[in-house]
Amino acid sequence: MDDKVQQPATEFGETQSVLALEHMTGHCRGTVTWIWQQSVYLRLGPYGHMHVVEEFDDAREGWVARIQRKESGYEIETVENAELWVNRQQVNSSRLSHHDTIEFGNNGPMSRCYVYDNKHPMPESVGDIFGDAFAYFRNSRQPMPKRLARGCRQAASRLAGETTILFRFSVVLAIVALAWLVYQQGKINTLQNTQIESGVAELENFSSTFARSQEEALRPEDLQALSQELRGQLATQAERVTDIERRSEASAKVVATSMPSVLFLQGAWGFKEKDGERMLRIVVDADGKPIPMPSGLPSLSLDGTGPVAERQFTGTGFIIGDNGLIVTNKHVGVPWDYDANVKMMLAQGLEPVMTRFIAYIPGLPDAVPVALVRSSDTADIALLRQTEEVFQTKGLRLAGAPPAPGDEIILMGYPTGLRSMLAQAGETFIEELRETGETGFWSVAERLALAGRIMPLASRGIVGGVSRETIAYDAETTHGGSGGPVLDVNGDVVAVNTAILPEYGGSNLGVPVAKVRELLDLVATN
Repeated sequence: MDDKVQQPATEFGETQSVLALEHMTGHCRGTVTWIWQQSVYLRLGPYGHMHVVEEFDDAREGWVARIQRKESGYEIETVENAELWVNRQQVNSSRLSHHDTIEFGNNGPMSRCYVYDNKHPMPESVGDIFGDAFAYFRNSRQPMPKRLARGCRQAASRLAGETTILFRFSVVLAIVALAWLVYQQGKINTLQNTQIESGVAELENFSSTFARSQEEALRPEDLQALSQELRGQLATQAERVTDIERRSEASAKVVATSMPSVLFLQGAWGFKEKDGERMLRIVVDADGKPIPMPSGLPSLSLDGTGPVAERQFTGTGFIIGDNGLIVTNKHVGVPWDYDANVKMMLAQGLEPVMTRFIAYIPGLPDAVPVALVRSSDTADIALLRQTEEVFQTKGLRLAGAPPAPGDEIILMGYPTGLRSMLAQAGETFIEELRETGETGFWSVAERLALAGRIMPLASRGIVGGVSRETIAYDAETTHGGSGGPVLDVNGDVVAVNTAILPEYGGSNLGVPVAKVRELLDLVATN
């Protein structure tokens, strides 16, 4: 498991404990490796990063130590004749204590050991203390004065016992300010509840997301600035693909053979009345101009006569097998399942519907209408199918086994949607768009397809952690790349790209291919 991906949430009992290794030197300096299993092996990757696995593999190199839970503590021992120092003393095995210093060989990192248990609980910051008090205030069912008093009393008690005198004096002033802010927040919540009951908040929320989604449609005046911005991006993206092809002939073959199967998905959805056919539309005046709400957002209504209020989105999908099935993320195939407005809109007698859903196959000039076949209840994946003419494009193979930490992968997709493809198309193409005025969300994609400019981007990375639910890797991507295939060096799909974690140094997460097989089995049995 990659120590950058997740810290374990452990509730300490009388004998439970968790071990943390804070790396002070080497390539993984500044990171923490968490260990809570009964027995694990530590291995240094080719770039000096620490990997934690539960099973020993003779085929791999770089093994440095084994850590086992012994009674209420931990014991470390060397593996494969590796050298190990604990508190400057070379050892073959040693029981670990809180604040021990471990050095893994002459070239490995030096790490500080922290054993968290009842004697050494995990330290909490001032922010954690205030966060606990505020969580109690927001969630308690007690009357407001009572929960406010109890929350402040609990926070004050913890601050008084864990901070310096100077800081305690500062906290007194901060608590007074916090109480005033809490009172104001209560007034705001009351106002918002009133708006929700009247249906105004629901429409404002969806109107806001609707307005943000229009940013995909480029205005003519945006194109000059975009042209200059994309010069650098085009060079960067081209260098990235060229670097992959130069560094490995196998990788170049994987990119070339997989590219026709990686689709650009483009869709829009809105709301319609449950017992009728009317769609939620923009309210316009006699001149056809949108009538704004007091907040400045467009007014929306079932009685509106303007355009349908659509939430536009883009994503990535890929064809598998020979039956034309398309794999993508659930948040792409069923986008409203991840929208906070939906529950509120359902209470108003509305339901979400897909107004348009299409896929572009690289190299083909026309879009292919697609529809949802089924989505997973346990993972962020969904299956789509072409609804009209089925193009016989060779699908990707699903890997038979998950990758191992340290394995190389290739991620393909359409990060940033239309903008990344405009970056590849170049300034001449952008200038033509500006002259014709065809800068809408749908028309830009149509022009790119006609020009043969719809092609996925590829990035290369290393697997950092593997579990039954997720695979973590450091290949670069961003929004729009959701649903793209994560390929091994043989071109087989090992995961479906689903999330980015910028707070962990650019690490990203994918759904293991085993989850795709489970969804395929459900479709086959039904």
